[in-house]
Amino acid sequence: MKKIYRWIGIGLIIASIVLFAAGSYFFKVAQVRDVRSNQPDVLRSKQDALYHYENSFLKQKKQMLHQTTKDHLKLDAWYVPADKATNKTAILAHGWHNNKTTMAIYGQLFHELGYNVLIPDNRAHGDSQGKLIGYGWLDRRDYIGWINQILQKNGQQSDIVLYGMSMGAATVLSTSGERDLPAQVKAVVADSSYTSVWDEVKYEANNMYHLPWFPLVNVVSGISKVSARYSYAEASPINQVRKNTRPVLFIHGDKDDFVPTKMVYRLYQANNGPKSLWVTKGAKHVQSFHDYPVAYREKISQFLKQYDK
Repeated sequence: MKKIYRWIGIGLIIASIVLFAAGSYFFKVAQVRDVRSNQPDVLRSKQDALYHYENSFLKQKKQMLHQTTKDHLKLDAWYVPADKATNKTAILAHGWHNNKTTMAIYGQLFHELGYNVLIPDNRAHGDSQGKLIGYGWLDRRDYIGWINQILQKNGQQSDIVLYGMSMGAATVLSTSGERDLPAQVKAVVADSSYTSVWDEVKYEANNMYHLPWFPLVNVVSGISKVSARYSYAEASPINQVRKNTRPVLFIHGDKDDFVPTKMVYRLYQANNGPKSLWVTKGAKHVQSFHDYPVAYREKISQFLKQYDK
């Protein structure tokens, strides 16, 4: 009997070591800065539906703004003033392993709608410092910092709109629920957000790696709590929108197999402020603008005309 218990104990120790090693590997894949996040996007060809937006914005003269976070990271951002002086500013948030250049198409969209445009590199992306990715949760506090910087730069009479895609959508939704969100934030546009990092990582464990999520996701989340100061369950846009009072336009493709479409319906139902939902037929992850460039612009324009007059 003692031998059986000894072998059981040895087996449990080996299983724990293997599980921790696997968790550490997946934490590195998911959450540690990747060289891809530092590289500019491959630019679109002239045949691409969004070539005009990307090409035009990258030619815009840009100011460089900076922020030092409470945990002593220096963050960088592009700032492009509107062609005509305005108190309206759009702050745009990019996705996982992306950076400022990814957002050029959206920057030009808001620029043509008459907004000043601020596009930060999130922590651990692009030209900003940081080793660990915030998945919108750490970034929500950084975006409060960017909002306050715009108020200092452009004045307290500013009207601010938050826009994000994918992880950036999770970022702006998480920001929307902060108690100290300045009143000058008038509206939020979120394209393809997940409900929580927990839900997204559980989904990807099966979708990408064909692995059972339990107990691996628990281990990776625990490593994140120790290393990055947040667990996957607390990094929750859906909990944040329950506290939000600002108007939100939710956008999602109905063929999204990276952030499943069902998540947008849960976010929409949970949001307590004024809201609108647009699910685009046949669009995959963050492809709604590419697939419906005219309708995408019109949807955002009409939403802002209603809530950021």
